[in-house]
Amino acid sequence: MNYEEAITFIHGTYKFGSKLGLDNIKILLNRLGSPQDDLKFIHVAGTNGKGSTCAFIHSVLVEAGYKTGLYTSPFIETFNERMRINHVLIEPAELSLLTAEVKEKIDEMVAEGLNHPTEFEVVTAIAMLYFKNNRCDFVVLEVGLGGRLDATNVIDTPLISVITPIDFDHTEYLGSTLGEIAGEKGGIIKQDGITVMSPQATESQKVLNEIARKRQNTSIQVSFDDLKVKTITFGKLTFEYKGHAYESQLFASYQAENAAVAIETLYALREHHAIAFSDLDVTEGIRKAKWIGRLEVLSENPIIIIDGAHNLHGVRGLARSLDDLNTGSKIIGIMGTLKDKDVHGILDVILPYLSGVITTRPNNPRAMSAEELAKEIKNTPILGVCENISDAVSALYEDAKSREKVIYLGFGSLYMIGDLRHQVNLRKSEL
Repeated sequence: MNYEEAITFIHGTYKFGSKLGLDNIKILLNRLGSPQDDLKFIHVAGTNGKGSTCAFIHSVLVEAGYKTGLYTSPFIETFNERMRINHVLIEPAELSLLTAEVKEKIDEMVAEGLNHPTEFEVVTAIAMLYFKNNRCDFVVLEVGLGGRLDATNVIDTPLISVITPIDFDHTEYLGSTLGEIAGEKGGIIKQDGITVMSPQATESQKVLNEIARKRQNTSIQVSFDDLKVKTITFGKLTFEYKGHAYESQLFASYQAENAAVAIETLYALREHHAIAFSDLDVTEGIRKAKWIGRLEVLSENPIIIIDGAHNLHGVRGLARSLDDLNTGSKIIGIMGTLKDKDVHGILDVILPYLSGVITTRPNNPRAMSAEELAKEIKNTPILGVCENISDAVSALYEDAKSREKVIYLGFGSLYMIGDLRHQVNLRKSEL
């Protein structure tokens, strides 16, 4: 099996849907020798900030000299982003070999009349083998969807469970109230574990506290009262947390909050598991952490920025960052979204910041068409309706010819910004 065949097989399992539950992944991993049992995890769930929080934790552990795996989803531009060790993405040849090994076990399962694993279960199994084969000291493991029935929750009690901010998203799977959603996210809180929690809405906090109490966890509640953002510029954020100064290349204001959660997680690892690292390792790891697609500057002429905000909570954070940056420039949105998002709520928050919008369609079966999205946008000029993201980028560059001091901001879907990133980088390489 070569790399192209591996990717085709993995994506071909999308047709098996998104089924929450642990039976399939347990069977598959058992046939692969239960690689997860030989690994030590920091398990991260939540609605927003999971990826960035994982990136901060990963960066510090690597800075401290540990061989550290990172598993995240979805990818922004290339599939290999989903699993890496010490910042290096999985090599295509290794992905191909592991995919063939996993496929062999899946074929056995299907021949015996068992259910075919879903795409996420397949990728999770590949990742577990990858991290075990490479003898990782630690794995920072991001939940895919929810927590309780997510395939990543096949692991035993992790070193630390982390809950980032919880808000409304994927309500068709996780519940229609914050309490119900928190119950699903809190499913990663295991018996006799240690849990670090970001500040939550009262309803979510109550549920998480009760789960932690019943499972006899040591709970560490992060407080942002000890957090102070100092400066925000394109490419650099400085902040203080508990009297210590930090800086980050992830310059959205909310990244200071994600970093604070990561810092508390790291010090919990040191206190409760005697994992050795210095305060300088933390400072440097936070400074060096990178995470594409989060207020990432793709181009300076014209200025093109992408942000992974794709739900109401994320867009509120994006709006807050735009307030903090206060560039004085007009902002043109390039927006694509999925049908199951709170489109009206997102537009209510973001449209006051935009002087115009180019709508497009993410490459996803759940995508809202560019035309449908354009019809939802009121009192803001529509500068292009492009079902193809390549066409949206062409419209952006054409629009930029007649404007000065404009920022083009891509947002609304992680699937969309990945394709937009690819198209912009292609154009830059052709110049």
